[in-house]
Amino acid sequence: MTDTPTVGDADPLASLLTALDLTDTGARTSEDIYTGPSQWMPLGRVFGGQVLSQSLVAAQRTLDDDRTVHSMHGYFLRPGDVHKPITFSVDRIHDGRSFSTRRTQAYQDGRPILSMIASFQREDEGLDHQTEMPADLTQPEDLPAEKDFLGSIDHPVAQYWANGRPFDIRHVNGPVYFGHGAERTAHQAVWFRSIGALPDDPNLHRAALVYASDYSILESILRRHGLTWGTPGIKVASLDHAMWWHRFARVDDWLLYVQESPSATGGRGLAQGRIFTRDGILVASVAQEGMVRAPRAEEAPQTT
Repeated sequence: MTDTPTVGDADPLASLLTALDLTDTGARTSEDIYTGPSQWMPLGRVFGGQVLSQSLVAAQRTLDDDRTVHSMHGYFLRPGDVHKPITFSVDRIHDGRSFSTRRTQAYQDGRPILSMIASFQREDEGLDHQTEMPADLTQPEDLPAEKDFLGSIDHPVAQYWANGRPFDIRHVNGPVYFGHGAERTAHQAVWFRSIGALPDDPNLHRAALVYASDYSILESILRRHGLTWGTPGIKVASLDHAMWWHRFARVDDWLLYVQESPSATGGRGLAQGRIFTRDGILVASVAQEGMVRAPRAEEAPQTT
């Protein structure tokens, strides 16, 4: 028996917008309280990008529009259940002349599933530089979509990844969905955009960007060791997620997500990413550590 219906398995983009349209409960203690539904997921666990983006929306609701997010750091504490609503409590930690800080806790059944702190800033002038986007990459129109790889596979996860996600994702280096990887390189590049147009609200695009940033970043760890999502016995789970917004971009235009893994040890791997617009503007930087466990016997043999 569910406490609230999950949303949007028939219309992925509508599902995303519904999930991000939080309800203000009107409750006020020392914190602001909001609630939101979850999107359907084939394994019944809340997608990490969803609860991150909802936590950001909740925090932004407590601020004037002239203060926008520039950084967030979140920890995934427990798996979320897609069949239950999520409650978000926002602590207004600090409001200064230029910066504001908010802490959002996401709860189910009274237990925290995510803890996030974010900083917001009024627009300001200052120094300006950025790293360059990689050149000569295959353009998204020339790459296969996920449904081209997964659409014919009769499995709920494959079908969801092929047809149920609100973003079109295309791997420059080829995906790591199944089989054994041959490259053993700790980096990859991925194009993505929403599957349809989104409203013009800039804060919605910022929230949707953190949502999409959680999709593929740990794949650079798998690729380095010749592993895939389909490797028998593999276990992968996000532990934390950090993101810095540098410049605004719409997520319904193609964005390039360049990812790499500098280290893996102790059952954990670190992945870093940079997100660029198609014309080379650096939009955001991302870092995530994940639990990655795979039986040694299941790892692919070394290639020469």
